[in-house]
Amino acid sequence: MENQALEILKKIYGYNSFRKGQAHIIKNILNKKDTIGVMATGGGKSICFQIPALMFQGITIVISPLISLMKDQVDSLKILGIEAISINSTLSKEEFFQACHDLRSGKIKLLYLSPEKLENIKFIKFIKSLNVQMVAVDEAHCISQWGHDFRTSYLKIPEFIKSLDKNVPILALTATATPKVTKDIEILLNLNNPIKYIDGFDRKNIFFKVEKNINPEAYIIRYIKNHKELSGIIYASTRKEVDSLYQYFKDIKQLNVGKYHAGMSKKERSISQDNFLNDNVKVMIATNAFGMGIDKSNVRYVIHRNIPKDLESYYQEAGRAGRDGLPSEAILLFFEEDVATQEFFINSNDIASDKIIQIKRSKLDDMVNYAYLETCYREYILKYFGDKRIKNYCGNCGNCKKAKDIEDLTIDTKIVISCIGRAKEKIGTSTLVNILLGKADSKIERKGLNKLSTFALMKNKNQNWLEEFLNFLISENIIELTAGSFPVLKLNKNSFNIIKDKRKIYRKINETVSLNFYNDPLFKSLNKIRKEISVKENVAPYIIFSDFTLMEMAEKKPINRWEMLKIKGVGNQKFKNYGDIFLKTINSFSNEELEILKIENFIDEKYLSDNKLNNLKKDLNLTLDINSLKDILIKNLFSN
Repeated sequence: MENQALEILKKIYGYNSFRKGQAHIIKNILNKKDTIGVMATGGGKSICFQIPALMFQGITIVISPLISLMKDQVDSLKILGIEAISINSTLSKEEFFQACHDLRSGKIKLLYLSPEKLENIKFIKFIKSLNVQMVAVDEAHCISQWGHDFRTSYLKIPEFIKSLDKNVPILALTATATPKVTKDIEILLNLNNPIKYIDGFDRKNIFFKVEKNINPEAYIIRYIKNHKELSGIIYASTRKEVDSLYQYFKDIKQLNVGKYHAGMSKKERSISQDNFLNDNVKVMIATNAFGMGIDKSNVRYVIHRNIPKDLESYYQEAGRAGRDGLPSEAILLFFEEDVATQEFFINSNDIASDKIIQIKRSKLDDMVNYAYLETCYREYILKYFGDKRIKNYCGNCGNCKKAKDIEDLTIDTKIVISCIGRAKEKIGTSTLVNILLGKADSKIERKGLNKLSTFALMKNKNQNWLEEFLNFLISENIIELTAGSFPVLKLNKNSFNIIKDKRKIYRKINETVSLNFYNDPLFKSLNKIRKEISVKENVAPYIIFSDFTLMEMAEKKPINRWEMLKIKGVGNQKFKNYGDIFLKTINSFSNEELEILKIENFIDEKYLSDNKLNNLKKDLNLTLDINSLKDILIKNLFSN
């Protein structure tokens, strides 16, 4: 059976080996043993029930809390050629009857159910008539009142399982459960002597850090602008905060953001979520209502504008970054006054017992302690969940960066302040950047700004670095940017304190995540194709192929089917669906790369005329068109 499971993993999912814990859980389920699996977000929990479902003769029922999560998984399974359906409140009467007909036919392998459907006696009677082989309870921590996301509908699950009156194995899965919650899962689900697999909670690919008492809007804007190509989530505590951030970022700062909270209509939430999942919107600003259904694998960062209510919530929400295993960031912006907001939420719950309120206050205290921590953030989190493998230093969090990672930027700051002052505080950021880099456009020459003593003083700096540095100085209130249609830079008391050597400017370095592959030309081409396919098939892009898979394609450049099937995430069915179009792009790009290499020795202005370019194209036997050739030459001329 184990060999069969591995064969399915390779042929259908495109992976050569199981992740840690997957094989152990699958073996237990195939042996009909109740199992609890606590695995970190992105650890591949769905494989643990999908592969046994394909090996069993009948139907596997998956109880899942959110409709969007079901849709994603059903879409993914259909692309893999696996028959799966979901039954929830969104189905019309006709769609519901069709789903029941498909279930009776025996062709469906996985049925996704919302827990609320288990309250319908007639529906349960129908389910009992089917050949149910297994029940998987996803997000199983929702059954525990000691968990961070208790749902009363989950209390119907044990009664449903008992009503099946069959010896079917139960698999309970969750990503965030303390030992207390894990015990609750076992007891409340009435599991029969379950085998427990508790994976390590460590998300090694996520860089954790806390920023205290900074300008939150300026910080977030700077971060988004520096990561324009990346998907991220900004969490806020209240609907009002979400609306305020959304209006400021979208309407005033013209950023590509969406919003999501429970105060929006169902239709509005659905549109906003779909835009984010389909990469039409890069950044989502949301309350924790934007929750467990977010299965998007290529979220690169999660920023909490306000402190969450507990570490379980924080770790689950932060864990929505980097589900594909690639480097990602989780940043908490901490302000003491935000603690009062969470205390208000706890105290205003009239239904909760005194004991529950006490527990919630204790959990909030643990969260606040995390924010004030001066030792390893990762170690603190792992200890909280009963995982104590790290000893004081993880090397991948804000507090574990050494003193040598601090750079003194006082001189650079003085140059910036001096330039703003000499320009009489009448220039904007783009003009300041051009002056410091020594780029004299017509506007600068007309105003005589190219004659300032600070002109070209930072010509050795990278433009992106300089733009980011100015945003940093603004967020730290060292300089100010006025409001209005034509904002200009102004000096303040902090500026003069630096000029008078009363203050120095230090900043940590090497805290940013390295995501250079997002700028790789071939990755961009493959990403564009993925997007086109996703629009055509009406599914999220990451369901076609993950960013990790595209990255590996761009790096290894497979040239045929056999090489493509070695790429992680490319199975037989996905190759059948999409392999040829991706191979064609990779192969054509490889040819283009070769042609670019050919003309590297001809980077000269004399070749910019169309006549010269035609001769060059003919002499080197190039297939690139004239405009592409000209673009390459111009790009290289200016970069040199």
